[in-house]
Amino acid sequence: MNPLSLPSLNMARHFDVIVIGAGAAGLYAALCLPEHLRVALITKDTLQTGASDWAQGGIAAAIAPDDAPSLHLVDTMEAGAGLCDSEAVKFLVENAPAAIDSLVKMGVAFDRTDGHLAMTLEAAHSRPRVLHAADTTGRAIVSILTAKVLEKQNIQVIPGAFALNLWLNAEKSQVKGISLLYDNQITWIQAGAVILATGGGGQVFAQTTNPQVSTGDGVAIAYRAGALLRDLEFFQFHPTALTKTGAPHFLISEAVRGEGAHLIDSKGHRFAFDYHPKGELAPRDVVSRAIFNHLLKTEVDPANARVFLDLRPIPDSQIRYRFPNIIKKCSKWGIDVFSEPIPVTPAAHYWMGGIAVDTNNCSSISGLYAIGETASTGVHGANRLASNSLLECIVYAAQLSKLEVNSEEINEEFETISIDTKTWEKELAKLKLVRELLPKLMWKSAGICRSQSVMEEGLSQLEKWRLELQETEVSKYLYKLQPGLNIQLNSEEKLSFYGETFNLLDIAYLILKSANFRQESRGGHYRLDYPETDVNWELHTLIKGDLLTKSN
Repeated sequence: MNPLSLPSLNMARHFDVIVIGAGAAGLYAALCLPEHLRVALITKDTLQTGASDWAQGGIAAAIAPDDAPSLHLVDTMEAGAGLCDSEAVKFLVENAPAAIDSLVKMGVAFDRTDGHLAMTLEAAHSRPRVLHAADTTGRAIVSILTAKVLEKQNIQVIPGAFALNLWLNAEKSQVKGISLLYDNQITWIQAGAVILATGGGGQVFAQTTNPQVSTGDGVAIAYRAGALLRDLEFFQFHPTALTKTGAPHFLISEAVRGEGAHLIDSKGHRFAFDYHPKGELAPRDVVSRAIFNHLLKTEVDPANARVFLDLRPIPDSQIRYRFPNIIKKCSKWGIDVFSEPIPVTPAAHYWMGGIAVDTNNCSSISGLYAIGETASTGVHGANRLASNSLLECIVYAAQLSKLEVNSEEINEEFETISIDTKTWEKELAKLKLVRELLPKLMWKSAGICRSQSVMEEGLSQLEKWRLELQETEVSKYLYKLQPGLNIQLNSEEKLSFYGETFNLLDIAYLILKSANFRQESRGGHYRLDYPETDVNWELHTLIKGDLLTKSN
């Protein structure tokens, strides 16, 4: 077989850089890479299906005359509950104006007032500094970035492809490429650098605002390769996701509360001020726990109860101008936001932890980079400040313009064998069952409020599932395949679904291990048995392989 091409896939066998993920982070990363580099942009679905495209609220930047990066830094550090890296945050906020300027020049149509960029206030910000494009900011940004990527001659978009494992050299210290599930084949693609930009892992929880593609793939890939991971216990639960029978958990943007919407209970009581002096505009973790605790106190069946987000204090004209997508989504499910409140409950939203990287997006493995929600840059600490996520994608991706890659091609011959996956039917049935049960287990074990006994029970079940599935033929070919062997699969099964299940099992295990290890409450991590924040735990949780430690 010619090592430089895969005729049946119409895809090169060698690239300089492989970018995995096509949200804001992956798209902007691909655009920022030097144009002489050959880039593969791999997405397991079609373009514009990731969480960035769903982002409503906006992107934060201190560009107003009465604002400053130093104020943005203070707000970010306070939200991060003692675990933000001050240098990483400084880098973020100081480069924010340039990031906005870049997006505007690309053609992103942010809302304007009297010709100036319009900004709104969101929870835990001391100034209105959130730029927006109505209530579909993420979509506005991703649409522009997608169009720009498709214009680039050096970028090959490979849709419907699922990245499985990193290809490392014999010493496991340098990236050589990846294994890929594509068009019923498992094959190896060479590259001098791999950039993981696969987003978060919200699908590990039963209640989430994340799209179906958010299955923690990048973190799981890095974990299996032995990369250093950080702070995986910190998961942000957004307080206001639409909750109505049959409807998806559509996120009702924090910007709605910033514009003046009230949180009320079933009796009409505006309860958020009973739990925090900032009421609805307290940090997200505080508001989520306020809802959780209020339902425990006031409802006979708190598990199935909900609170309500009342937009009626906002002028109708302002609602129509700022939140047309929310109006449309709610109307689809029979809710008129002008005459009735929206039923909401908290849902898993954003993963603060991830692959540990520096300000150049470098991981602990040479040639492996991570960006966006997949990465742990140190910017978000224990609790992300609203609208810093899109900003982080753009600011940190810009650093990749300086990337240097050793693109020496290695002529390795590959043997191809055929596998009939019909023999896997029993194994696939087991995987489907695990995929169904896992999110429910994680919502119970590692949801808004956690405790040791419940987490250990969850870990025991996870370990049992992982051991069972590690011995399957599916696992052998998806995750234990050695470089040098390609597989032709005789199946119409969408095996990426099962690949996602393995990834979800890995990240569920890592989240629960980290959460059980941290014996305090901080930011997005709250324990009923350790409800206070402990200064002795102002440390990061680190995982490398099976080793779990803490460090400054």
